[in-house]
Amino acid sequence: MYFNKARALQWMDDCGVDALIATSAVNVTYFTDYTCWIDPLFKDYMMSPGASDQLGAMYGGCSVSGRSCLVLDPIMAVNAADVWVDDLCTFGGSSSSDLSAGAGSRFEFDQRLYESLRVSVGKESATDALVAWLKTNGLTDGCIGIEMTNLRPEANEELRRQLPNAQFKDCTNLLRIIRMVKSEEEIDLLRTAAQISEDAGMAVLDLAKPGVDIAEIAQSYRERISAHGADFDHYAYSIRGNGIATRAPYTFEEGSYHFIDFGVIYNGYFSDTGLTLCIGAVSADVTQEYQALCDCQDAAVETMRPGAKSSSVANAMHASLAEKGITEFPHGHGVGLEIRDYPIIVPDNGLRIKDDCIDLPSDIPLEENMVVNLEVGILQSGHGSTQYEQTMLVTATGCEQLIPHDRSTVYVRG
Repeated sequence: MYFNKARALQWMDDCGVDALIATSAVNVTYFTDYTCWIDPLFKDYMMSPGASDQLGAMYGGCSVSGRSCLVLDPIMAVNAADVWVDDLCTFGGSSSSDLSAGAGSRFEFDQRLYESLRVSVGKESATDALVAWLKTNGLTDGCIGIEMTNLRPEANEELRRQLPNAQFKDCTNLLRIIRMVKSEEEIDLLRTAAQISEDAGMAVLDLAKPGVDIAEIAQSYRERISAHGADFDHYAYSIRGNGIATRAPYTFEEGSYHFIDFGVIYNGYFSDTGLTLCIGAVSADVTQEYQALCDCQDAAVETMRPGAKSSSVANAMHASLAEKGITEFPHGHGVGLEIRDYPIIVPDNGLRIKDDCIDLPSDIPLEENMVVNLEVGILQSGHGSTQYEQTMLVTATGCEQLIPHDRSTVYVRG
């Protein structure tokens, strides 16, 4: 189970919320473990020309009692019959359909599927099914936190019409705050994603030498991660220090040095890491520059512990570079079901993270079981670029690498 239920229930209590409802594909996945490739892609106009570009309605929910639900289109219910949630809810069932076929099945999977279709009779939409679930759980006059990100306007109106005594609050940012501290299962998935990426990333570096097209290396990376069940997210690189590329053609040259950044998606969870690759001998200037990145990372690691503000980590990184006259922008970010989760490790910007449920400083204090990337790089336009990115797990007393990954030196190949 991805969902950090204990943390969610604590925040619900703190905010006086009786239920949380997710509407975006990523948060429905977080609440339920359910995922389908098409959920974040399929829009109304793709079935009905001239219609809106809104995504189809789906919901993941958790009540203050701990009871959970997944609400989705009936044609996709078979894809969800094994999810852990208490209630699988759908809509549009016909009383004239033969929904008894699953009753005698020896497969629990079939029984659950047909039961979800049976109880969907009379519910014309996903919102109807959600309302029915809220009513069943005694929440007709409750305080409902709902993610407004993907809530369709007509669904918003229908919820308020059918539940006139309920109070609806936007909880979009509250869900981000809940998600930023990972459950043990999430940490295991993030470790697996990072390890698959690291093994492939290190292996393909051996292909790098003068005359080799970087597209060959990226393709080999894709093939290696796929063999271990991961999906490709990115393989990025610099060309002569002129920014970041993912598709521009480039052939390695003797003496060139490069930012390399790569990552995968494994069961929905992202990895992200980066290093410096040098083709041939490493110059004294590059060695000195890279040592500055190592010192910057060390300063961040020494600062990271529960209770430390995000800005204190960023400030330590900036101060380390400033001592050497370097003005680049080191920073960090959480990683999870999105490539960037909270916290964001930057100097305090004075903003607030707020919705109808929370109002918090954007300078988030670190907590145990956050998974945070630290990254620092230097672009030397017309010459080359250096990069050092690692993934850290915040522990009870400090932090540690999520997986072993050595970034202490420039990687030399060719």
